[in-house]
Amino acid sequence: MSGRRAVVVEDDEDLRDLIEHVLSSAGLDPAGAETGEDGVRLVREIEPELVTLDVQLPDLLGTEVCRRLREFSDAYVMMITTRTDEVDRLLALDLGADDYLAKPFSPKELSARVAALLRRPRMAAAHGAEAEEIVLQAGGGLVLVPVRHVAMLNGEPVPLTPTEVDLLAALARAPGEPQDRAALVAAVWGGDFIESDFLIDVHVASLRRKLRRAGSGADWIRTVAGTAYALTPQ
Repeated sequence: MSGRRAVVVEDDEDLRDLIEHVLSSAGLDPAGAETGEDGVRLVREIEPELVTLDVQLPDLLGTEVCRRLREFSDAYVMMITTRTDEVDRLLALDLGADDYLAKPFSPKELSARVAALLRRPRMAAAHGAEAEEIVLQAGGGLVLVPVRHVAMLNGEPVPLTPTEVDLLAALARAPGEPQDRAALVAAVWGGDFIESDFLIDVHVASLRRKLRRAGSGADWIRTVAGTAYALTPQ
C-alpha cells in the first residue's frame, strides 16, 4: 500500500467505497469513517494528506468537522455534498476547505480534483527544515511563512486558512503586480482547476475581510480590470 494516507468521511457505504477506489487509483491509502467524530479521530491518528468530507453526517455537520480539523491538521480537505447553495460553499471554504464537490459527481471529476490538490506542496515534511524558514516580507507590516501557513500583521497573527496563506503568498511574491486568476491557480494549485474563478474569488474576498479586521480597515488586495488581483501593502 502507498505511504500517502487519506481519510474518507462518508456515511453512505457505496459512495465511501467509490471514493476510496478513486483515491487508491490516485496512489493514496484511504481509510473510511462513517461519522464526524470518527473522522476527526482518524485524521488525528493517521495524519493523512487528504480528507474527503461529507457535509451531511449522522452526528455533525461536515463544516463543523472541517473547523475541528483545521485546529490541528494541514491536510487537504474536499467537501462533498448534495447541497449546492452558494452560502454553504462559501462557509466550507471560509472554514478551511480546499475544494467543494457537489453530488452527483463522476469518478473522473473526483480524480481530477484530487490530482489538482495533490500537486500543491503543502506539508512541511515535503519541503524540509530549510524551506520552513523562508519568510516573505510583504510590506506594511505583513509577514508570511508560507510552508508553515503563518501570517503576521504588525506582529500579531492573522487567522488565515492554509489555502488563504498560499494565495496571499502568491500575491506577496510580486506586490503591486496584477496576477490573473489562471496565474494564481497555477501558483496555488499547480495547474488547471475546476471552478477556479469561483475558488479564487471566494478566497480573495475572505482574505480582504480578515486583513481588514487585522489592520487599519483598508483593502490590501485590489481588483484589476475585473480579471486580476494585486497585493497593495498599506
